[in-house]
Amino acid sequence: MTRIDANTGLAQIRGQEKARKLIHRALASDRMPHAFLFRGPEGVGKQLFARAVAAAVNCRNSNGTWACGECPSCRKYRSGSHPDFMVISPEKGAIKIEQVRRMCQALSYPPYESPIRVVLIEDVHGMRVEAANSLLKTLEEPPPDNLLILTADSSKEILSTISSRCQLIPFYSLTVDETVEVLLECERGLDRETAGMMARLAEGSPGKAMLYWKTEIMVVMKKLAGILSKPSPDFDRDAGQLLQIAEMMSDLKENLPRLFGLLRIWLRDRLMVISGLSERAGSPVDNGTPDVERVKCWSSRRLFGTLEALDAAERQLARNCNRTLVCEVLLFSLCSPNNSFAEMASI
Repeated sequence: MTRIDANTGLAQIRGQEKARKLIHRALASDRMPHAFLFRGPEGVGKQLFARAVAAAVNCRNSNGTWACGECPSCRKYRSGSHPDFMVISPEKGAIKIEQVRRMCQALSYPPYESPIRVVLIEDVHGMRVEAANSLLKTLEEPPPDNLLILTADSSKEILSTISSRCQLIPFYSLTVDETVEVLLECERGLDRETAGMMARLAEGSPGKAMLYWKTEIMVVMKKLAGILSKPSPDFDRDAGQLLQIAEMMSDLKENLPRLFGLLRIWLRDRLMVISGLSERAGSPVDNGTPDVERVKCWSSRRLFGTLEALDAAERQLARNCNRTLVCEVLLFSLCSPNNSFAEMASI
């Protein structure tokens, strides 16, 4: 069984006004569709929303709205022991036909104790063709007293025959402010400034932003910003620290490009300051608003050279060059006394 929060309702879900209205209308009516398709960007609350709907559908006190969180059904949802709620999740990146077959077998029986059985099928964009065809048969001839909720990433393709047989509920990226509030509520020890940086990098996806926090991308970024913020780094004195940061960068593995994305935002803020387009750099990795005069010590040449070095590092990674070596050469080139970036091309 999957544990869900039966108290989840409108007040607990940020943004997604259109989805709220469509779901509220469906809950308040006597004609619930047999299947929903929640489609939108990754990490914007589709699965959280689906669990809220699952709890509300069988809540004894919902009166066509959201779950009360206190009735016997809601308590079972909260403890993860509700017999009429199923979750189908990808196994090794894809939903397989065996999973769909087991689901179809369960749907052939009536709900155990509730008026409606709810099945959440996550990430149907990763469904294998044979599994999708098997699911299509269920959508074409839906068994009574069952509600299927499918979630999918809007950037990925799914079979049109599947989407056409579901009521589409669109989801959108959150605003930066909404994303920040979600992060502060969900992650203890996270300060508002760091949350702001992650929200901007994640482009309105709290799920992605939480990944940055949990993988320590922000920790590495703050160390990197500390070194690069020095008007004239001491190459000899900082060599040991540079090697340590390079090792931390390398340890990020597949998340290293996300660190580069953070660094680009940090550099862009500085470019705006020295270009007179902004009075403050405002990057949260600085632990506050950095001193403007200190930022202006950066020349345009140094900023653009740093961006060129990042581009070169990403090209080297794409060619499967040694990740640790790429990070070391990048950092030493950025902090070299003459700010020369030619080293990146010689890896």
